[in-house]
Amino acid sequence: MIDNPNILVWLIPALPLVSAVITALLGSRVLKSYSHVPTVAAAAGSCVLSVLLLLGLALLDGQQSLQLKIDGFKWFSTHVLPGDAPLRFGALDIRFNLQVDSLTAVMLIAITFVGTFIAVFSSGYMHGDPGYPRFFAIMSLFLFSMTGLVLADNFLVLYAFWEGVGLCSYLLVVFWFQKPSAAAAARKAFLVTRLGDAGMILGIMLLWARFGNSLDFDTVFGQAALAGESSVLTLACLLLFCGAVGKSAQFPLHVWLPDAMEGPTPASALIHAATMVTAGVYLVARCSRLFALSPTAQLVVACIGGVTALLGALIALTQTDLKRVLAYSTISQLGYMFLGLGAGLIKDKLIVFAVAAAIFHLFTHAFFKALLFLSAGSVMHGMGHVIDMRRLGGLRKVMPITHWSFLCGAVALAGLIPFSGFWSKDEILEAVLQAGEHSDAHNTVYLVLFATALITAALTAFYTFRAYFKTFWGELRIPDEAYHHGHSTPHDHAEPNDHQANDDRQKSFESPSSMTLPLVVLAIGALFVGLIFEGATHWMGDFLAKSAVFVQFHGYTPEHGFDWLMFGLSMLCAAGGVGLAAWMYLVKPGIADTVASALKPAYNLSLNRFWFDEIYALLIVAPLTLFATVCRLFDSIVDGIVDLVGLLPRQLARGLQPIQNGLVQFYALVTVVFVAAFVIVFALWIRQ
Repeated sequence: MIDNPNILVWLIPALPLVSAVITALLGSRVLKSYSHVPTVAAAAGSCVLSVLLLLGLALLDGQQSLQLKIDGFKWFSTHVLPGDAPLRFGALDIRFNLQVDSLTAVMLIAITFVGTFIAVFSSGYMHGDPGYPRFFAIMSLFLFSMTGLVLADNFLVLYAFWEGVGLCSYLLVVFWFQKPSAAAAARKAFLVTRLGDAGMILGIMLLWARFGNSLDFDTVFGQAALAGESSVLTLACLLLFCGAVGKSAQFPLHVWLPDAMEGPTPASALIHAATMVTAGVYLVARCSRLFALSPTAQLVVACIGGVTALLGALIALTQTDLKRVLAYSTISQLGYMFLGLGAGLIKDKLIVFAVAAAIFHLFTHAFFKALLFLSAGSVMHGMGHVIDMRRLGGLRKVMPITHWSFLCGAVALAGLIPFSGFWSKDEILEAVLQAGEHSDAHNTVYLVLFATALITAALTAFYTFRAYFKTFWGELRIPDEAYHHGHSTPHDHAEPNDHQANDDRQKSFESPSSMTLPLVVLAIGALFVGLIFEGATHWMGDFLAKSAVFVQFHGYTPEHGFDWLMFGLSMLCAAGGVGLAAWMYLVKPGIADTVASALKPAYNLSLNRFWFDEIYALLIVAPLTLFATVCRLFDSIVDGIVDLVGLLPRQLARGLQPIQNGLVQFYALVTVVFVAAFVIVFALWIRQ
C-alpha cells in the first residue's frame, strides 16, 4: 500500500519543472556544459518515483479498481452561462487535482524511463551546441507537461498540459531556428496540430454543455453512462478524437510529423516517437467509457487507425532519409494503436483486452522506436550529420554498438518472436479479428481492417530491414563529412595510405559512451519488455484491466491463451518482409532498382508521399492565400477611403498653420485687420 502518495505524486511533474526553471535561469551563465545535469537528475528522480507508484498500485491485491485521487488547489470557477437544454453550460469549479490508476502508472514509466536515457544520450549528441542549456530547459519543460497530462483528473487540466506539450514540441522542432527548413517545419507542426486541438476544445465544451457542472473524468463518464448513446455524445467523441488525430499524426493530419525531423534527433526520439505523439492514444484510451457508448465513433477510430497504419507503411517503403523512414514508421505504428482502440467494442460491450493491447503496444513502441531514433542519431553523429542511406553502407564495421542497437530495435519493430513488438502487435491483431467475428453491424469492415493490419505488418518488417541493410550492410560507404566532424580523431583528417591507417580511421566513428550506454539499455528493453510484462506473465493486461477507465467492468478477466493461427499469420508476415528485404538488398542488390523501374508509378507515389503536401497546398493553402490576398486588398481600399476622408481636414489644418507662428506682433496685426474688416462690414450693413 501507498500510505501517503500525495507528495510522491506531486513530485513526479514537479521535479522536471524545477529542472526547467534552474536550467533556464542558470544554464547559460553558471551550468554551461553541465546544463544536462538537472534534466537527467529530474527525469531519473521522476522515474524512480513512478516505479514506486506503480509497485504500490500493483501491491493492491484484491482491488477491482486501482485509483488514487490527489487533491490539489482551486484553479478557477465559472458562472452558469445562458443556454437551453440539452446544451446548457452549468457553473464550473475547476480544481487542479491529480489522479493515478494503472493506465497512468504505465504511461509514467514509459515517459520517465525512456526520457531519462534520452536525456543522457542528448548530453553527448548536443555537446558543443550553442543552444545546449536551452535544449535541456525545453526538454525538462516537456517532461513536466507530459507527466502532468497523464496525471490530470479532468478535461481542462489535461488540455492545459496538452497545449504545454505542443509548445515544447514547437520549441524543439525550431531549436535550430537559423535553418529555414526548421522554422518552416515548426510552423507547419504548430498549425496542423492546432486544427486538431480546436476540435478537441470544442468537444470539451460540448461535454460541459451536455453533462452539467463538472469536467472531472469520473463525473462525465458516469453521467454519460446514465444518458446513454446520443448524437451529441457521438459528436463530442469525434471532436475529442480530432485532438488525438492532430497530436498523434493520423490521417489526414499526419503531414507535420515527417517534417518535424528537422529538430535534433533526441527531440525526435523523445517527443515525436516515444511520448508526445502517444498523447492522442492516451486520450482515447482514457475516454474509452465515452467511446463505448458510441459505436459510430469507435468505428471511425478503427478506420482512421487502419488507413494511417497502411499509408505510413507504404510511404516508408521508398524513403531514403533514415529519420523519415522512422517518422513514417511512427505514424504507421500509432495507426496500429488506434486500430486496437477502435476494435474495443463488441455487441455494445467494451472489450478491455483491445484497449489494453493498444496501451501495451504504446509501451513497447516507446522502447524500440526511441532506440531506433537514437541509433539514427548516433549514425548522424558519426557520419557528420549525413542521414541519407544512399550515401551510407557497411557501417556495422565502424559503428558496432550502434549497429547492434539498431538491429535490436529493428527485430522488435518487425514483430519477430520473442521480441517486444511481436507480443503487442499480435494482441492488436487478435482484438481486431475478434471485432470482425463478433460485431453485429460492422463485421466486414473489421475483417478488412484485420487484413490491412496483416499487410501493414509485412510492409513494416520489409521497410525496417531495408533501412537496416542499406545502412549497416553492403560495401563500406562513409561520406566525406564524417572525416571532418568534430569528434573525429586526427586520422580522420587525411586519406589513409595503407590498410592499417584505414583500420585506425574506421575505429573512430562510434559514438561516445554517453550515447552508446542509453542505446544498450534501450536495446535490452526493446528485446525483452514485451516478453516480461505480457508474453510470459500476462501482467500488463491484468494490471491495465484494473484501471479506473474500466471501473464498470469489474467482472472482466482477460483470457490468457496462445492463438497458433494468429502466431502463424503474424510470423509469416514478419519473416516474409525480412526475407524479401534481405533478398533485394543483400542477395540481389540490383533487383531493387529493377523493381522500382517496373513499378515506377507506384514507386513515385510512395517516394513523393502520395503528394499530400502538394494536394494540401493546392486545395487548402492556395485558396486561403487567395482569400487572405483579397482581404488585404479590401482592407487597403477601406483604409484608402478612410485616409481620403481624413485628408480634407488635414489639408485645411495645414492651410491655417502659417498663422500659428508664435509672433505676438503678427497676432496683433491680424487682430487689427479682422477688427477693421468687421467694423467696415458692420458699417456697410447699417447704411443698408
